[in-house]
Amino acid sequence: MPDISKGVHPSARAAVGKRCGNMAPTFIQTALSRRLLDRDESAIASAGIALAAILLAAMGAAAWWTGRTQRQAMQQHRVEQVQSIAGLLADSAEAMLGADDLSPLRRLVADAARAHQLNRCRIELPGGRVIADADPRGITLQKLPPQWGPPVSPAPASVKEATIRLQHPLLVPGRGQAILEIHAFVADSASYAWEAQAGIGAAGAMALAGVLLVYRRMRRRLATVGAIREALQAAARGDTTPAALALDPSLGEEARAWNALLAEQDRLRHQATADQARQALAGRRCGRGDLDVAFDAMAQGLVLVDDKLNIRYANGAAAAFLHTSRDQMPGAPVSRFIAQEEVLELVRNVASGAVRNRSSVEIECPAEAGGGVLRFTVRPVRRDDYAAGMILIEDITQQRVAEQSHRSFVAHATHELRTPLTNIRLYAETAMEDGDKNPQARHSALNVINQEARRLERIVGEMLSVSEIEAGSLTIRPDDVRLDALLEELKADYQAQSADRGLTMEFDLPPKLPVIRGDRDKIALALHNLLGNALKYTPRGGTVRVSVRADERQLAVTIADSGIGISEEDQEHIFEKFYRAKDARVSRITGSGLGLTLAREVVRLHGGDITVQSELNKGSRFTLTLPLTTEAA
Repeated sequence: MPDISKGVHPSARAAVGKRCGNMAPTFIQTALSRRLLDRDESAIASAGIALAAILLAAMGAAAWWTGRTQRQAMQQHRVEQVQSIAGLLADSAEAMLGADDLSPLRRLVADAARAHQLNRCRIELPGGRVIADADPRGITLQKLPPQWGPPVSPAPASVKEATIRLQHPLLVPGRGQAILEIHAFVADSASYAWEAQAGIGAAGAMALAGVLLVYRRMRRRLATVGAIREALQAAARGDTTPAALALDPSLGEEARAWNALLAEQDRLRHQATADQARQALAGRRCGRGDLDVAFDAMAQGLVLVDDKLNIRYANGAAAAFLHTSRDQMPGAPVSRFIAQEEVLELVRNVASGAVRNRSSVEIECPAEAGGGVLRFTVRPVRRDDYAAGMILIEDITQQRVAEQSHRSFVAHATHELRTPLTNIRLYAETAMEDGDKNPQARHSALNVINQEARRLERIVGEMLSVSEIEAGSLTIRPDDVRLDALLEELKADYQAQSADRGLTMEFDLPPKLPVIRGDRDKIALALHNLLGNALKYTPRGGTVRVSVRADERQLAVTIADSGIGISEEDQEHIFEKFYRAKDARVSRITGSGLGLTLAREVVRLHGGDITVQSELNKGSRFTLTLPLTTEAA
């Protein structure tokens, strides 16, 4: 391995030695650099070995697959060839058997066996009597009888021990059925696959050679990387002179580029006049003007600080986020307005030049400061400007709330999906185990499975509808909707559930219900969500009542319950996506916070609405209204 200490310019080593006063620290640093470089090269070598192993494994798998595919193809081809031969022989043999032409038949069998390399080809009558065989010694019957026994079912074609075995029926009208039996070897395909495997091997060898070349090139470049690391370590110790940091140009393009960078930095250091001119220009650019107006229009807060951590500029949003007046910020230390140590540490690192990339931190503001979550993003700016760092302040409170709501929805949805699936599995096992002995138990289990499947379908439908709402693609397909049939289905779906929970479910319907115009599935979804919530949040012994009223203008479906009720504060939010009431009793009941959102959304697409009247601990009353005189939207 190359010695990376040779990459540093001789004048650089002399400067370091003179500064340190002895060679011991330099020797220790060089040894550490060598050890680090060995570790880097070891990582590269490990990656190369892993890549080579993967490549060899892939080539071996490809060669194996090629041989296997070749063998299967040849075997299939041979089977098809034998079947074709059998079909041709059968046509001729049936005619010859019908005409008692045994001599031509036996010659035909013998010629076919020789021409197509068949190791067995013969014709048998029922009872195993051989009338024709490629080997004349195998013939056991010299003359055909007028008729022979009942037909024998031929065995299907098979391949065993590299031999194809095939039986083909021969039908002779008025006399009976014979069997044409053919055995044929499957040729060894190993000799046919060697060319493809040799090609794969050659490709693998070339790929390995390429990996080796890449590794050797990277190994040579590690010397340059090590030399640059040693120069950076010298700079970290405080020696920033070009003589101490310069590299030997013979190390390659990277070393020459590094030296050019050092030269450019030294040149800029001596251009004080040009720097002052650029600072003056930057000051005018950041003065009160068009840019100032544009920055004030930003929703994000923007603060510029210098290398002394004093504020040079702040827009209006920054002053609002930091709860101060904008006029008090320029010239003041940033720590006066930002108390969080995490943010101040990022600003110090950027202003001092220790950090050259962007860093972010999220801060939860206390309630007395307005609450919420602010994200502070700190990044350096150009050194030829008057500012050293920029702070961008964003309010991500709503994003955090949305993320928390989404996580809660995923957890609830997972539970909602697991419950019907578990019930379906348990009742399916009951039906299978006890169904034959107890038809009543089987019927009950199938009813539960049907109900849980419908419930599962509704849950999945809600999830899909949420996606459509978020994408703005939720639409309806208007058609005639028979309310009497829809409400009967609703009653049947929840009759068993209300009975199991000890609830009284009543339906107050007029003698005749109108046929409305709308999307039947989505109206059913809204009604299911309203009635399902009423049953879910009503304690045992309570009552749920569904009443329908209609006039010339609109239809009103009211679902009232004697359940736990909803507070006035929660009534303002229950139709928001993922929102669930803050009542502790609600948190103990599984729910996704989507049912009312979807119900109101689909009803409003029909030109209607859903309203709520509720009192805590006294029940709730939801009213769904749909227009009758206008077409659904």
